[in-house]
Formats: sequence, C-alpha cells, structure tokens
Amino acid sequence: MDSRPLRRFVSVGFGAAAISLVLASLSAGATASLGLPASVLGLVAVIGVGVLFDIIGVAATAATEEGFHAMAADRVVGARQAIWIVRNADRVANFTNDVVGDAAGILSGAIGAALVAELAARQGASAQAWASAVMVALVSGLAVGGKAAFKSFAIRRANDVVFTIGRAVATLERLVGRSLLGASSVPRKRSSNGRRRSRVVRERMRPR
Repeated sequence: MDSRPLRRFVSVGFGAAAISLVLASLSAGATASLGLPASVLGLVAVIGVGVLFDIIGVAATAATEEGFHAMAADRVVGARQAIWIVRNADRVANFTNDVVGDAAGILSGAIGAALVAELAARQGASAQAWASAVMVALVSGLAVGGKAAFKSFAIRRANDVVFTIGRAVATLERLVGRSLLGASSVPRKRSSNGRRRSRVVRERMRPR
C-alpha cells in the first residue's frame, strides 16, 4: 500500500494548521497595535497574496514543459526552475493553493474579526452586527472575486507565469548560494541550434 498520500496528508495538514495558528494568534495583536488604516491595508495585502499564489498554482498545472527545454539548453536563467515547477505541478499547486491559500484565508478572517472588534470598541456594541456583515462580504468578495478574475489569465498565460516564477527562484538561489527546488537535477540537453530554438520559443511566448 502506497503510504505517500498519508504522509503528505500529515505533513501538509499539520504544517497548514501550525501556520494558521501562528498567523491567527499574531493578527489580533498586530491589528490592535497598527491601528485601523494600517490593518485595512494589511488585510488587502493578505488577500492579494492569496490571489497571487492561486495564480501560480493554476499556472503550474496548466503550463507545459516542452517550451522550456530549448531555453534550458541555452542556459536561460529560470528555465530549469520552470521545468521543475511544471514537473512537480501537483506539489506546487498543493503548496500555493492549499497551504498558502488557506493560511491567507484564515489570516484575512482573523484580521477581519479583529477589525470588527476594534470598530465595536470605538462605535459601541450596536455597530458590531453590521460591521461583521460588511467585513465578511468584503473579505469574501475580494478573495473569491480576485481569484475568479485572474483564473483565465493564469491558464492563458501559464508558461509566462511559470517562467517568471522560475526566474525569481533562480535569482533567489543565486543570492542564497544553493538550490531551493532541486532544479539542478533537471537534465540539460545542449544542442548546436539551442540558442536559435530558445529565441523562437521566447518569441512565441510573447503576448500578441
């Protein structure tokens, strides 16, 4: 019997629970210390992070690796990392959509609840009911609407998104001096016309 799904369930589940517990615990104190305007900006930022990682997860599952091989053969920065992302799309999507996405959702909910409590303390208990309703609508509208708005973009421009993330990871790897994704294990296939093929691939990936 394959035990990998169980191990992934345990590791990812407990990891997400731990992250969510820490973030939710810190959000109330941070909201009280930052004040109302900064907390609202923080809420929008957290929702934006959730939407961004949802784009990455969708793009990873929709992208194809063939277009990156010529670029990897020509040693284009980020191409090997992009191949790794596509080959491990299930793990990438699990981390971005489930772990980060759920953590962002829990954190945004915790910040929203802290904002409601802050408004109730300022305006009185009578304001808590309408503040709660407005906050729930705001958080769900921004999160769900943002993901829906960029879903087609992530599918249509999947290779572009994955290549951008690959380049960002490659830059980070250079800064820390080590491989973060294990992308160095991706084989390099060097050919005499690799440079010309990579230019053709990049031209095809450009938006029309």
